[in-house]
Amino acid sequence: MEVKIREVGPRDGLQNEKEIVSTEAKIEWINQLVNTGLPYIELTSFVHAKWIPALADASEVVKGVKRSPHVTFGALVPNEYGLERALEAGIDEVAVFLSTSETHNQKNINKTIDKTLPVIKNVVTQAKAAKKTVRGYVSTVFGCPYEGTVNVDKVLSISTALMEMGVDEISLGDTIGIATPNQIENTIRKVATYIPLSRIALHPHDTSGTALANVYAAYKLGVRAFDGSVGGLGGCPYAKGASGNVATEDMIYMFNGMNIDTQVDLEKMTECAVWIQKKLKRPLPSHRLQVALAEKK
Repeated sequence: MEVKIREVGPRDGLQNEKEIVSTEAKIEWINQLVNTGLPYIELTSFVHAKWIPALADASEVVKGVKRSPHVTFGALVPNEYGLERALEAGIDEVAVFLSTSETHNQKNINKTIDKTLPVIKNVVTQAKAAKKTVRGYVSTVFGCPYEGTVNVDKVLSISTALMEMGVDEISLGDTIGIATPNQIENTIRKVATYIPLSRIALHPHDTSGTALANVYAAYKLGVRAFDGSVGGLGGCPYAKGASGNVATEDMIYMFNGMNIDTQVDLEKMTECAVWIQKKLKRPLPSHRLQVALAEKK
């Protein structure tokens, strides 16, 4: 495949939903996603249920989904206890996370950045000892809802610290969806002076309608890993007004039109969006989803 799609809908998409999806429905939906050809699915988060009640069934979901040798199953892990639960459940890849902004990090993790880094280092070390790969999410890369503009040197400093811990891939997050292609280019050029492009992913949100343009800008620079959320599900519970991630099926449609191989079946992916929209009982922002629904009328 020329481009690697990281599907984060079951975690990043559902964590912000008021409508709680049952464990059985999550497993059925994820099994549908497995059949689309996706190489990576982030299943859930092992954050305490008090903070994200929608994902309180993390262990049950991981244990219940259909395994495939072609799909890596990931999960968000906040600390050593979360890692212990994730490993016991049988997760393939561990995702750690922190923000570039002190205020957002405090609201999201309840710690300063300086106090978060040692926790992450312990998780990474233990995950590696268990022979797991590790992703590192860096949030608020292109702007913070509390502090505004983020200095790119801060992004570089945190990304480099994660790589030095042994993280395999850095996912740069436009958490509040305000980035434009020029910001994407400037930031990735800077980060790529120290971290290989092959180990950088983009995690775009579409609050301002620029997510696909940002994906294209990153692709032109040499980034080949992109996070998407089926149906355009998502948002950040600690960033008011932050809408969903870029819809995975919209991103695949764009890449298909550019003759860029994702190995993901667009029709099956869109059907997964149709299915979860019915479960959530609300319209989702995906363009391909709306086209599919219109064609069925």
